[in-house]
Amino acid sequence: MLSGLSWPAVALLLAAGVALDLLLGEARRFHPLVGFGNVASALERRLNNGGGRLLRGAAGWILAVLPLTALAMWLCGVAGVLAHAALLYFCIGLRSLRDHNLPIANALCRGDLPAARELTGRIVSRDTVDANEADLAKASAESLLENGNDAVFGTLFWFAVAGGPGALLFRLANTLDAMWGYRNARFLYFGRVAARIDDALNYIPARLTALSYVLLAPGAAGRRMAWRCWREQAPAWSSPNAGPVMSSGAGALGLALGGAARYDGEIEQRPPLGRGMPATAADIERAWRLVWRTTLLWLAVSWLGAATVMALGVRHA
Repeated sequence: MLSGLSWPAVALLLAAGVALDLLLGEARRFHPLVGFGNVASALERRLNNGGGRLLRGAAGWILAVLPLTALAMWLCGVAGVLAHAALLYFCIGLRSLRDHNLPIANALCRGDLPAARELTGRIVSRDTVDANEADLAKASAESLLENGNDAVFGTLFWFAVAGGPGALLFRLANTLDAMWGYRNARFLYFGRVAARIDDALNYIPARLTALSYVLLAPGAAGRRMAWRCWREQAPAWSSPNAGPVMSSGAGALGLALGGAARYDGEIEQRPPLGRGMPATAADIERAWRLVWRTTLLWLAVSWLGAATVMALGVRHA
């Protein structure tokens, strides 16, 4: 382990981090990632002008991410397990996914479209002012599937690899990609380094997430559908990681996602995701349950690994 933690310690901390997140949720007064976002915005305003924007973006990424990662490494060296646990808690976002998406389903079930539009607009960048129930349910389900990787499983993966500093590095890089990784005039060059680094850090976790969605699809037919959607639909997506995650998840749920979505007043026709019926309010909860079962699967695998390591240690003692 790059973190110096034993595998049993990693398994215990992964479970503890998930439990703390579900129990406490996001920090209410000051969330470190919110503070980081403010710093990143200030750096972008200062650096994203003039020539050499690719190099300026690289410098911005280094200034934003590396000092905080180095500080996290120092803290873990001083405080040990406590620092690792705190970093994992602040980086994981499982309860946040539930708390932001299930109210959308509840609003739709009540027939309260204005509330559902407002709630959905808080979690996606697409326009929701005139969205109907199917549009809102689709946006929420897609957000759950994709952010299952970005906010949960990628964090768990990099914690397993490099402890608290690894989880922090991943979430900071992912946050910068969400802020800077746009292909528009403002960020095309400045945000390119942030986007490529996030792609690299997400490559393995995204495919493990997609595989997990396949394994947890209902029945053999569901698993075949999820696998087929992954292999056939993911290459059409410009994001090398969102494609596998969302296509396999949509296939596992038997939903037809992707397609048309409105951004900045313009209809964007995106590649299809999955096959089946359009999403409804009930499918938001189904998407959440898939993310939750995948979390349990990853924890079970970590505990199995810990038990194997301990058994081998006893055998060779």
